[in-house]
Amino acid sequence: MLLLPLLLLLRFSLNRYDPTELMIEMVTAENYIRFVSDPFYLGVLRTTLLVAVASTLLCLVLGMPIAYRLARSQSRWKGLFMLALVLPLFVGSTVRMVGWMILFAHGGIIDNVWRALTGEGLELMYTSTAVVLGIVSINLPFVVLTIQSAVETIDPRIEEAAQSLGAAPDRRFWRVVWPLALPGTATACILCFILAMNAYATPFLLGGPRFQMMAPILYWEFSTNNNWPFASALALVLMATTLLLTTFGSLLIPRRYRI
Repeated sequence: MLLLPLLLLLRFSLNRYDPTELMIEMVTAENYIRFVSDPFYLGVLRTTLLVAVASTLLCLVLGMPIAYRLARSQSRWKGLFMLALVLPLFVGSTVRMVGWMILFAHGGIIDNVWRALTGEGLELMYTSTAVVLGIVSINLPFVVLTIQSAVETIDPRIEEAAQSLGAAPDRRFWRVVWPLALPGTATACILCFILAMNAYATPFLLGGPRFQMMAPILYWEFSTNNNWPFASALALVLMATTLLLTTFGSLLIPRRYRI
């Protein structure tokens, strides 16, 4: 069920586009040649990679402390904290992006607060910052939940042993918790990276027409231009790039910390 649609997509990507006949069956690599030879599409891929990497790093920085605190929490309010973390997942990403649009808009809450503090407006809509923040708001719960499950598998007595040997809290984290939680952390980062690479609603709504990422461009080629062969090539390029980078990351990180 997964392989056959991908093979069909590959076959479509080798066809030729015609404005009148839409798709002419043949075997040609002109769609891939067009992609690698056009600076515009290479720039779109570069922007997609930068946004995905920035979103993943920000989710890791924000999510790791939250996940650690939740994993080690003995509070009776832990269930409530978990509910607050999971609750945004019940709201569609498009609805959440509309909320961010209201916050980021000219004359919105953030702009008014910034104007009151500094006397100058803050334009966030249709910027890469808005797109990154929007993707982080969607992916952060997945990162926190994945890392939390990894930290919970670490025996707290290992940290207590490190503490009894005189290790400071930061040293205990980097020398004990971080290496043991690294496989789960890598999984969380890979999941976040994949979701960011394939984001559609967030760059479309928060980035605007001038901010281009691969998924909106792919949909535009398919629905507006009716260029199915080139859209298929874009889909395979996006999928191949994501798979190569995630595979490289999953192989590199464990070897880096292998004892």
